[in-house]
Amino acid sequence: MSASRLLLLGPPGAGKGTQAAILIERLRVPQISTGDMLRDAVARKTEIGLKAQAVMERGDLVPDEIVIGIAEERLRQSDAERGFILDGFPRTLAQAEALDRLLEKLGRPLQKCIAISVDEDELVARLLKRAEIEGRSDDDEATIRNRMQVYREQTEPLVNHYRGQGIAHEVKGKGSVEDVEQRILEALGG
Repeated sequence: MSASRLLLLGPPGAGKGTQAAILIERLRVPQISTGDMLRDAVARKTEIGLKAQAVMERGDLVPDEIVIGIAEERLRQSDAERGFILDGFPRTLAQAEALDRLLEKLGRPLQKCIAISVDEDELVARLLKRAEIEGRSDDDEATIRNRMQVYREQTEPLVNHYRGQGIAHEVKGKGSVEDVEQRILEALGG
């Protein structure tokens, strides 16, 4: 498999986290997610982590400039030199463009963007089941459908952004975990 700098895109419930866990074992590169990056920067009390903490404590969304700064801190760590799997970042076109500039500066541009697609009704069913199993009463159908709408408006346009760079590959997320894994491996050329 030639690609080791990857971005996984897909709506909530598409299986990004499951597939990322499989890929990090196979590729031996870290999974880098926005939430993990933010928690790590806050825990390490880095300058940018302290800024993020102040914003999060107010209940506000962390601005792009802070998210990009935290991404840069994380991507400069030695374990990300051989590659990485981005999951949950970037979420917007502005973040994607900033990430492109950052990775260019680091001399490590993305090699592949895997966009996992799943029918919305199936996603809703998956997320309702997960909410029931995890006891998440706040994840009702209306909330889930709103998250889908936000994804369509803010994140789905990234597929075209990366298609324009010639690195986007759309993969059907329906079927078993193994079926989806096989489709992703084929898209990665391995």
